[in-house]
Amino acid sequence: MFLYGLDLPAQDPIFSQFYAAPLQINPAFAGSGYAPRIGAAYRNQWTGFNNAYRTYAAYYDQNIDRLNSGIGFNLEGDDAGNGILRTMRFSALYAYRLKINDDLGVKIGVEAGFQQTAIDWDQLVFPDQIDPISGPVITTSEQRPDQLSKTVFDVSSGLLLLNPRFWLGVSIKHLNAPNQSYLLINDNLSRGLPLRYALHGGTEITVKEGNKLQPASFISPNFLLLLQGPYKQVNVGAYMAVGPVFGGAWYRHTFRNADAAILMIGVRQDMFKIGLSYDLTISGLSRQAGGTYELTMGIFFDKGKKKPRDLNDCTRMFH
Repeated sequence: MFLYGLDLPAQDPIFSQFYAAPLQINPAFAGSGYAPRIGAAYRNQWTGFNNAYRTYAAYYDQNIDRLNSGIGFNLEGDDAGNGILRTMRFSALYAYRLKINDDLGVKIGVEAGFQQTAIDWDQLVFPDQIDPISGPVITTSEQRPDQLSKTVFDVSSGLLLLNPRFWLGVSIKHLNAPNQSYLLINDNLSRGLPLRYALHGGTEITVKEGNKLQPASFISPNFLLLLQGPYKQVNVGAYMAVGPVFGGAWYRHTFRNADAAILMIGVRQDMFKIGLSYDLTISGLSRQAGGTYELTMGIFFDKGKKKPRDLNDCTRMFH
């Protein structure tokens, strides 16, 4: 029998190109564009290891202007340990926009959905399978559990403060602390998924106004702070768009050590947008872990739509 509970990792995966998966950061981003948008992202973390962590996501959201609301749907998947642990999440999001004055608005967002985790028991290696002389052996005295997957209900919320010149948001994920433990000796060992706190914000500086033939050029300094259980990280950097080309650079720190330098480049053509980023690991793991690649794609259905001047102007990096 097991002498301990089998619990899942307590840290949610986060994309370095967080602007390309905004619903993952804060449900208040639902409908923050003046046109509907679709996005997808893929992350291969620490390529020096064999498929250590792979994360993928897809989302859709749109603004409902007559209701001062936004809706969205978010799908995420995460494979850890070459598929030993798999996680799937699906959620629906709603955000309501409250206009305080012509230059200030608040969006209140909620998210609800389901998260399923599954473990590949046959890939696990237990202490009694390790022979000190010959190495791993086949048999184990551990009993295979009846349940190798678990689905839980999950709830999150967030706030987003919007101004034509800046945006600032805060969100809390896993408000109901869903229990993802697999195997327990008794109920006293149950653990809920730790709350994840996010604080994020940025500003936008227009370099050159756009026209019908050429999109605007701008730079957007921004930051993202995440706290979840013992894990902490902060990303600081800037996103820049020059015509159809965009790029960015960020620095990520875990509060215990420098983690990575993030470099990104991409291109937008009409409604379509694609970005590629590389996380250059600068921590002690750099020699073994290697770097991290991300590929993101998006469609912003603004073709034929007249761009309004509103509080969402400062979030063009998310479009």
